[in-house]
Amino acid sequence: MKTKKLEHLSKIFHEYDAFIVDLWGVMHNGIKLNASAINAVKKLEANGKRVVFLSNAPRPTKKVVEFLKKMKMDEKLLKNVLTSGEAAMNSLKKNTFGEKFFHLGPQRDDSLFYDIKKNKTSLEKCNFILCTGLFDEQEENLKYYEELLKKYTDKKFVCTNPDLVVHRGGEEEYCAGKIAEIFENLGGEVIYFGKPHKEVYLSCLKADQKTLVIGDNLKTDIKGANNMGIDSIFITEGVHKAKIFDEELIENLLKEYNVSSKYFQKELTW
Repeated sequence: MKTKKLEHLSKIFHEYDAFIVDLWGVMHNGIKLNASAINAVKKLEANGKRVVFLSNAPRPTKKVVEFLKKMKMDEKLLKNVLTSGEAAMNSLKKNTFGEKFFHLGPQRDDSLFYDIKKNKTSLEKCNFILCTGLFDEQEENLKYYEELLKKYTDKKFVCTNPDLVVHRGGEEEYCAGKIAEIFENLGGEVIYFGKPHKEVYLSCLKADQKTLVIGDNLKTDIKGANNMGIDSIFITEGVHKAKIFDEELIENLLKEYNVSSKYFQKELTW
């Protein structure tokens, strides 16, 4: 199936009841909101459509909502938000992977495990490694993580953000998924929470609603839609923008990631 260029979401929105929309890369770039995407979501809501924002953010849903409000996103649009971090914590509170954990990630993510912070321990003593990202002081040195983890591949590794990279404005930053990839390459096993894994979609899908996924990441958003048998729109001016300097390259990129998307747009446009 060849992906089709979609000039306007207004041409096809009536075919769907619900829309699962990515945040970072579609609605904002980490610094400012995308006005075109905000307008499109407002139009969907005005037409009675159900919109769910599904984010691979390794923190509680309420923290992401606070972040979006700071960017001046209308609170009325934030009724349905789910993060991979929230999904992970729902499981960790049940001690699914053991009790004691080592936190691998920046201090700003401590809010994620507030309810189980008493169980935080050292890498040597933990039952599992909880990865929310990279340490603040080691944001680019991937070799550091290889050295840190190579003796601990027998531990369970829980990744709360399967994304490899994200763009903050014009800068590219590594995400937890990159460290999970290193752990797997060392021979360890990773448990992922978030897109493209089915569990996180089951939390926001309704069986009686035809749903459209809108996202910029082929490995998570579009792959997740494929996993669930759902139509999707690939937003090209997101995480893969450096590879798409010509629309002719989109089909090759989809093949490279072994995914398909019904439509593509440069940015979400009504």
